[in-house]
Amino acid sequence: MSANTSPWSNDETLQHALMSDWSVSFTSLYNLLKTKLCPYFYVCTYQFTILFRAAGLAGNDVITALISPTTRGIREAMKNEGIEFSLPLIKENGHEKKKASGTSSGHGEEQAVSDEDEEESFSWLEEMGVRDKIKKPDTFSIKLRKEKHEVQMDHRPESVVLVKGTNTFTLLNFLINCKSLVATSGPQAGLPPTLLSPTAFRGATMQMLKARSVNVKTQAVSGYRDQFSLEITGPVMPHSLHSVTMLLKSSQSGSFSAGLYTHEPTSVFNICPPGDQVLGQDTVREELANCGLHPKTLDQLSQTPVLGKSSLRNVEMSDYIYSWRS
Repeated sequence: MSANTSPWSNDETLQHALMSDWSVSFTSLYNLLKTKLCPYFYVCTYQFTILFRAAGLAGNDVITALISPTTRGIREAMKNEGIEFSLPLIKENGHEKKKASGTSSGHGEEQAVSDEDEEESFSWLEEMGVRDKIKKPDTFSIKLRKEKHEVQMDHRPESVVLVKGTNTFTLLNFLINCKSLVATSGPQAGLPPTLLSPTAFRGATMQMLKARSVNVKTQAVSGYRDQFSLEITGPVMPHSLHSVTMLLKSSQSGSFSAGLYTHEPTSVFNICPPGDQVLGQDTVREELANCGLHPKTLDQLSQTPVLGKSSLRNVEMSDYIYSWRS
């Protein structure tokens, strides 16, 4: 949609009404997630995507939210709102960063240790009698170096942010009140972010994906045989992909292949976030029994992710045995 045909692009009253309705929908969806009537949902903004997951999914015993990609600006804004978060893919000196008490991303603790180490190094040099020969980097230089590192990871998979537990509710309020969440120009100008969910929520609409089927004759040893292909265009969510594979497994006698094209910034959602306690599948199946997912799909999504920063590119089944590439 182009801005000149969008009535909301320059109408502040209409924009306010759209945002108000969106806030109600977003809150409704979060409450469904909290009560385990919704397994997960996406918030798609023009800058980044957020995946909210119910407790029990991806091996976590609490609600989790992953945001990708992020910038230093959005991370600072979250920190200022008191949202505790971690950067699970950022490692320093070969060790994963730990979350500091009272800080959001762990930078406070890491920087304190770094400064302490530098002080020790310089006191040792002083004892050796060469302290005055070496210039100690000032605080401004250290801060500049740290800020450069933070900006370098902006927009990259490494910038993914993990929010857990009650902090996800604080994140909800932050997003509802975040002015920069809505684009001021371009095709999405004035429009609230898109909410994608496997279950119905207040104000939701059902959208159909575009599907095209093709039937061609291919050469075979005994002549020609029919080969069928199905193209699905649009946001195919994880539970839908699993449902389609289960359907094809049955209808195609255990033999089919699928090529997948992921929205690249969301590939990082396949990382394995650190969990305090991994719930057993029986517990997950019981607690999320009313979330609307097929039990086998629920079992699949409750497992600890193994893809890392990559995503599925190809899934193939031959004689009822799966193989896949990422």
